[in-house]
Amino acid sequence: MFEVAYVTGWRVKSELLTREWAHVDFKAGWLRLEPGETKNDEGRMFPLTPMLRAVLERQRERTETHQRASGQIHPAVFHRTGRPIKSFRRAWLSACRRAGLVGRIPHDFRRTAVRNLERAGVPRSTAMKMVGHKTESIYRRYAIADEGMLREGGAKLQVLHQADQPAARTVIPISEATGRA
Repeated sequence: MFEVAYVTGWRVKSELLTREWAHVDFKAGWLRLEPGETKNDEGRMFPLTPMLRAVLERQRERTETHQRASGQIHPAVFHRTGRPIKSFRRAWLSACRRAGLVGRIPHDFRRTAVRNLERAGVPRSTAMKMVGHKTESIYRRYAIADEGMLREGGAKLQVLHQADQPAARTVIPISEATGRA
């Protein structure tokens, strides 16, 4: 579930835990939220990137294995032994403690997803649709530039400057060019 949150930036409790297998279209390559299921009531679709597809395929296999063992159909994408997940607080706190990331919250994945979309060069209007931000001002709250992004920006600027320079430019002092001292 948290890997999907990392990729999509979707809200864990209201958007991911409510996903059923009917919302996952492996053939067409989409994970869907229907109109009325989101905070802003607009539907949303997220393309199954290779990473997202792999996570959902693993989850589908786990679900099918449990369905065969239990003889019951489990419509929820994310479940514990067939029962939809209602609370994950203890599991989250334990995982954060083991990872040395105490104080993190699941909503942090929204910021991470936005930053990843920005770093990948996804147009802002597209990223807003994918994550579910209706206004640019809200989106900008999540698109925080960190030191790594600033370094990447500097490296890209250096590449541009190098490409703009002629191969063998010679700098001549103005005094030599004009013949004045």
